[in-house]
Amino acid sequence: MSQVLIVIDEPADWAPYYPSERVITFADYLALPARQQQRVRVINLCASYDYRSEGYYCSLLAEARSHNVLPSVRTLNDLALPQLYKLQLAQAMPALAKLPVPAAGSDWVVKSYFGRCSDTALQPVARALFDRFACPVLEIHLRATSHWEIVELRICSHKDLDEAEETEFAEALDNFSNKVWRQHKKPSNTRYDLAILVNPEEKLPPSDSSAIKKFVTAGRELGLAVELISPDDYMRLSEFDALFIRETTAIDHHTYRFAKKAEAEGLVVLDDPTSILRCTNKIYLADLFSNNKVPAPRTCILRRGDEDSLRQAVAELGLPMVVKIPDGSFSRGVVKVGSEEELHHKLEELFAESSLLLAQEFLYTEFDWRIGVLDNKPLYACRYYMAKNHWQIYNHGNKKTVSGGFSTLPTFEVPKAVLQAALKATKPIGRGFYGVDVKEAGGKGYVIEVNDNPSIDSGVEDKYLGKELYRIILQEFIRRLDARRTGKPIE
Repeated sequence: MSQVLIVIDEPADWAPYYPSERVITFADYLALPARQQQRVRVINLCASYDYRSEGYYCSLLAEARSHNVLPSVRTLNDLALPQLYKLQLAQAMPALAKLPVPAAGSDWVVKSYFGRCSDTALQPVARALFDRFACPVLEIHLRATSHWEIVELRICSHKDLDEAEETEFAEALDNFSNKVWRQHKKPSNTRYDLAILVNPEEKLPPSDSSAIKKFVTAGRELGLAVELISPDDYMRLSEFDALFIRETTAIDHHTYRFAKKAEAEGLVVLDDPTSILRCTNKIYLADLFSNNKVPAPRTCILRRGDEDSLRQAVAELGLPMVVKIPDGSFSRGVVKVGSEEELHHKLEELFAESSLLLAQEFLYTEFDWRIGVLDNKPLYACRYYMAKNHWQIYNHGNKKTVSGGFSTLPTFEVPKAVLQAALKATKPIGRGFYGVDVKEAGGKGYVIEVNDNPSIDSGVEDKYLGKELYRIILQEFIRRLDARRTGKPIE
């Protein structure tokens, strides 16, 4: 169970708000024992965060005591210098781009309280900034040119707020300290806290709701306190010992930020950010396969505006060929072209999304193998059959997405060449949880790609192993957590 502390300078600083046993002075915080049995979360509300002020030392000492503190020392240092925080504003750019732009030269100054903003239009920007610069009160200064730009960020003291702002601040603090860092009791027989990241809005998630329920049940049977979290729970990661990502991953996406933050907080993460980085880009995988002699279809890289590379691809691969954007998923951004005219037409569409594309020889098979690999060991095997009257497993039609059938087998029934190709492909990537797509042709296995976030759907991938599949995956979390606790290397 975690303990939440709100640290202020003097008792009088809390006069406008309801009394709370969570509120202590900085002097009280200094007197606390350095080591405590509970996890401690600190909300630092000292009046000044300047270098060498009590507010600065509050955050510094909290980190030295392994307490999770807001704002962190890094946030304080970054917000102290515009040249530091302006380098890190890319995360807020998509939200800024959606704001309506008034006449050039207009200014917009608002305050964000724990990532909450009273102006609903600016809420996405406030949330994005809070994810990067988590602090109690942040003043955001925007200016309009041809678009809105952030010209200044300033961390503020709650003591400088007027009465209306104090009300907003109190509501946001109450929401944050009770909901986001809420204290929760876990059963006495549980050893670790596991967060499973899911997104109810995702149309093609890697696990359906039934599979997620099976993960939760298996976790509880194994002594894990399992909780489902959403993309809004970024700041809660430090509550947990491990993170299991069950949302489709991408680099320019919150899933990657979740993985990075979880790793930085010392959580066991599947899948880890390195695996996400390596698996989500097919250009990287193609080069990795080539360098490690992983059997794969013949492949060429196409560069926007480079006609020589295009002619070389046609000569080497022939037609039809398959062309892919580097970071597509579920067969999106993957096209088959049968003529040079069709190739040029499709390239115009795909190059609008990426400066590099992947061209691959076309190997027709009735099904693709999917080999699930966990920590470089085969876990399950499926045959995914092509969608009806289509050359891919998924057919994204105008109205709906349809897929072909499947059959699930024990790994010992998989052709040796297929299994060897899958394991050879994952070894240079890492020790995570992967789904390797392999085509079988002429008695050989050809790796198409490695997915860092493979599908586990109820009644599909678990058809052979049943609930044991879920137990094996979660036991890997426990094995790694136990090794970390005892200081032993993960074998």
